[in-house]
Amino acid sequence: MDIEQAMADAIEMLHFIDQSPSCFQVVDNVKVRLADRGLAEVHEKNEWDLKPGKGYFVTRNDSSVIAFKIPKKEIKGFHVIAAHSDSPTFKIKEHPELMSDKMHVRLNTEKYGGMILSTWLDRPLSVAGRVVLDKGKFQYESKSVNIDRDLLVIPNVAIHMNRDMNRGVEYNPQVDMLPLFSQRTDSLLQVIAEENGLDPKTICGQDLFLYTRQKGTLVGVNDEFVMAPRLDDLQCVFAGLKAFEEAASQNYITVLAIFDNEEVGSLTAQGADSTFLEDTLTRISEGLAANKSKYLQWVADSFLISADNAHATHPNHPEKADATNRPILNGGVVLKRQGAQKYITDGKGAAVIRSLCKKAKVPCQDYANRSDIAGGSTLGNISNSHVSLCGADIGLPQLAMHSAVETAGTLDTYFGICLFKEFYKW
Repeated sequence: MDIEQAMADAIEMLHFIDQSPSCFQVVDNVKVRLADRGLAEVHEKNEWDLKPGKGYFVTRNDSSVIAFKIPKKEIKGFHVIAAHSDSPTFKIKEHPELMSDKMHVRLNTEKYGGMILSTWLDRPLSVAGRVVLDKGKFQYESKSVNIDRDLLVIPNVAIHMNRDMNRGVEYNPQVDMLPLFSQRTDSLLQVIAEENGLDPKTICGQDLFLYTRQKGTLVGVNDEFVMAPRLDDLQCVFAGLKAFEEAASQNYITVLAIFDNEEVGSLTAQGADSTFLEDTLTRISEGLAANKSKYLQWVADSFLISADNAHATHPNHPEKADATNRPILNGGVVLKRQGAQKYITDGKGAAVIRSLCKKAKVPCQDYANRSDIAGGSTLGNISNSHVSLCGADIGLPQLAMHSAVETAGTLDTYFGICLFKEFYKW
């Protein structure tokens, strides 16, 4: 393997994450990179004029994006990599300012996804997301916003006031997890407007989230590990994007699908459980003058890689891992299986991934839950309920999944890119 390239990929990935504090900035950054590569943006409200040998991308709700490249030769099907743009965090409610003791203004928030609550305490936080601007005559503009400075903190209770703190604490999200904002009667929307050069009177809608200000970094004696917020799933988003930029197939339409709302079940217009992927694949076919029968033939000869990070075996708690399927950091791509089919991997899908890994010279690991510990689900089966593709669920191994800051292996981003490039070249 190319160690120098692996380190460069890890550092570039950390920069991508630093620039992507919410799902809206993720999609903004993906769009910029795709446009710089010559891909044209198409819109769902318009007709698509597609040409062989060209690349395109389409967004939905500003928080999901699907990019695709069309080969010049005869088309056999679609090669799709799916990942997600969102991560567990706190969503800011409407009218968020809460006065406490006539001195402290806190922000009213609610949980978004299944985060580890305690990891959000006692660290600098800020706010990012989007606002919707009223342009008049029922015309609206969506604008990504970020307060790019240390703005908030969720302070812990001193151990002197809770002597049982180190014996385990159950945090109440409405009481314990509200961030401290100000000692004056400041307005969050006013601050957002000032920081982003907007007129606060035009803001008529918002989707705002907390994010941790900690920057991604390399740790370990030999920089073996990466430590950053939102590794789940921006590590896979970055690896998929990098591969999509650098590789293309002669006979398959290569597709990168980045969905929002995976962390809350995908039941949105822009989630994996929407028609977004199906609509896009259908419109690609129509744009290439393929009839319904040809489209179904393409679908039957397609493959989906559902890319969402996987649990590595925890060094302090190896008993939490399965007896024989125990992925490690820097051990390569992880094939994920589950008996109740929460992952789409079956024997055929696993064979394809192993073959691609072998060709790409990428190590391949296997993951399964302990039989007495329930696991999560991800994009594969959800998106397959709308357009059925042969496929497999994979991930890059990490520790502390759904912590405010997570840990992964420095080499594994490179392994993911190599696998995805081999898949796109297929």
